[in-house]
Amino acid sequence: MVAPTSFFGDYGGHIRILEETLALQALGHQVTIVTYFKGNDVAGLDIRRTAALPWHTQYEVGSSRHKLAFDLYLAVRALRVGLAARPDIIHGHMHEGALIGGLVAHWLGVPLIFDYQGSLTGEMVDHGFLNPQGQLYPWARQLERFIDRRLPQAILTSSLRARHSLENDFGVRPERISPLPDCVDLNRFCPDHFSTEAKTALREQLGVPAGRPIVAYLGLLASYQGTGHLIEAAAHLKQAGEDVHFLIMGYPGVDGYRAMARDLGVAERVTLTGRVPYAEAPCYLSLGDVAVSPKVSVTEGSGKVLNYMAMAQPIVAYDTSVHREYLGDLGVYAPAGDVAALATRIAELAHDPERRHCLGQQLRQRAAANYSWQRAAGEIVRIYRACLGTKRKLAS
Repeated sequence: MVAPTSFFGDYGGHIRILEETLALQALGHQVTIVTYFKGNDVAGLDIRRTAALPWHTQYEVGSSRHKLAFDLYLAVRALRVGLAARPDIIHGHMHEGALIGGLVAHWLGVPLIFDYQGSLTGEMVDHGFLNPQGQLYPWARQLERFIDRRLPQAILTSSLRARHSLENDFGVRPERISPLPDCVDLNRFCPDHFSTEAKTALREQLGVPAGRPIVAYLGLLASYQGTGHLIEAAAHLKQAGEDVHFLIMGYPGVDGYRAMARDLGVAERVTLTGRVPYAEAPCYLSLGDVAVSPKVSVTEGSGKVLNYMAMAQPIVAYDTSVHREYLGDLGVYAPAGDVAALATRIAELAHDPERRHCLGQQLRQRAAANYSWQRAAGEIVRIYRACLGTKRKLAS
């Protein structure tokens, strides 16, 4: 696997890489992950890192001009590891991983599988790194089209919407695309694992006042994730006399969002924990009465809602195609970007414990039926074998 990120980082696409790897290993496959020099090691995973950049050792997640150098280092490291290990498959995550993986796969004469987690140019625009009206945008779009259409033998997409985008916006042949939605470890994320005493102790440790319903968010903190909308929703609810507490878990930019909460007069109603290790995420999420996903980006998946579903929590989300794909009719939706409506939906659930319980149980059942990593790993292996078979036929 080629992972152009600081794996492992307790958020977003890192969870997909981790869980795919664990599920593949459970089926007996050997997986080597080549990634950037930073990140947390994970017991039982074969992780090979690049050297550190001599001039830039500290950086945040997301698009950066320094990523060009990171990816050059990653390409060299991936080729060296590939030449030594001689893998059967190159599995590239995200567009940079597919581009680097495509070069390595061509050199080694093996198939490339592209794990597509969202539009390259869409992500760069979301992060404010690329102006959609600027001169560089058409060139970036052409590069994205080249990667999508020319390099991989198969593409795994994290949502059905992504499949439609690849077909309609980039002209990828449908037979090369296999939707593989993000999944969840239902044994790890299980509400029955946490006692009332354990939850009370964690609540006190975090300084969350007793008696208030908790609105829980766990994920990356960023404008395109709607993090600011959560704090604005807290202000709406305070003004309406609703006594709820927002538990916002994740990073980066924690200090900035704390300042925003102070400026809006809701600092006492918002707890920002900072980074939560993935191993501790289920316990932290177990405190939530209502889970929320205000993601406004429509170019990426929203795997966090699967963790919410597994924890049997009702979910308020912006009404996007990705959220609809995961939640179906069991989501409680607000129009995308409408903070007032988001606050209203939260308040409705806060006042209706019976509805919260019913929705939560149904969502956990939906996760168990449709979003198992074990089943997903079987589908990945099927695609691997199909691509290996096609490669052998072409070679003969």
